[in-house]
Amino acid sequence: MPIRILSASDVRAALPMPKAIDAMRHAYSQLSASKAVAPPRQHISTDKGITLIMPAYLPERSEFGIKVVSVYDGNPNIDLPRITATVLVLDPATGLPKAFMDGASLTAIRTGAGGGLAADLLARKDAKTVGLFGAGVQARAQLQAVMAVRELTRVNLISRTHASAEQFATEISEWTDAPEVNLVSTPQAVVEDADIVLCATTSATPLFDGNALQPGTHITAVGTFVPEKREVDTTTIRRAHRIVVDSREACLEEAGDLIIPNAEIRTENETPNIVKNELVLGSAEIGEIVNGDKQGRQSDDEITFFKSVGVAVQDAVAAAAVLAEAEAKGLGTVVEMT
Repeated sequence: MPIRILSASDVRAALPMPKAIDAMRHAYSQLSASKAVAPPRQHISTDKGITLIMPAYLPERSEFGIKVVSVYDGNPNIDLPRITATVLVLDPATGLPKAFMDGASLTAIRTGAGGGLAADLLARKDAKTVGLFGAGVQARAQLQAVMAVRELTRVNLISRTHASAEQFATEISEWTDAPEVNLVSTPQAVVEDADIVLCATTSATPLFDGNALQPGTHITAVGTFVPEKREVDTTTIRRAHRIVVDSREACLEEAGDLIIPNAEIRTENETPNIVKNELVLGSAEIGEIVNGDKQGRQSDDEITFFKSVGVAVQDAVAAAAVLAEAEAKGLGTVVEMT
């Protein structure tokens, strides 16, 4: 029984961002059309950490995968990463494993690609300036994805430490068709003239004042995925004309960016923005927009907001795309398991 082992570099070589964005278009479409089997992620705690198990099966193209993510806070003390991830691709016809690949690189690419698809559907066509919070792996992927769908000229960048921002700015300058990077010192400077705002941090509290957003801004928030943390404030949610999520079910459970404002607005006895936008915690799933069941941006003045907590269909579809390319190009190492 052969199984293909794919490293992080193999995954990156097999899944360039434009191809990943197309894959996410398919994944979200199938999820919102109820054509995917994707049970809620399972959490298993041990004495030292927690492991998440995320399976998904999409029958239309026979995409079947399981991602295993482990979060162990003590690992850096023994020179190991705090978060590790692996993805197993299975053959739905036999149940046999077909590939085993690095999950961290796959997660970064597919999450970035989800944000790129959201920007393609929701940002103004003439968007050229990005306000970016964060300088880590996900900030990099989000920016690369937006560059794949819009011709950017400038990035206003801020990070928790100035050193990480400087290092990231240097890296960006070496990219093909790189936009100008401005290192800014205040959140208002990040967003006040941004056409697109990208939030890719681990912050537990809002990164900026929603009053600073200009009409027509699109915001993507991907950094938090627990109910008690958020990257955007209630003002941002109030001002958003269109709120879009990756999965309504998942965001109802995990998206503090929406759960906290919803509770605050209801406490104030106001009409919740989410009711104004038709559906609880989101005017639309992104897949509903892809499928033509819901509308995206309707005018250049609308403020749009996309929240992603990550769903298993993204991993299954991305992993299937990686495996197909790896088989075509001979990437990775094939091991006989029997």
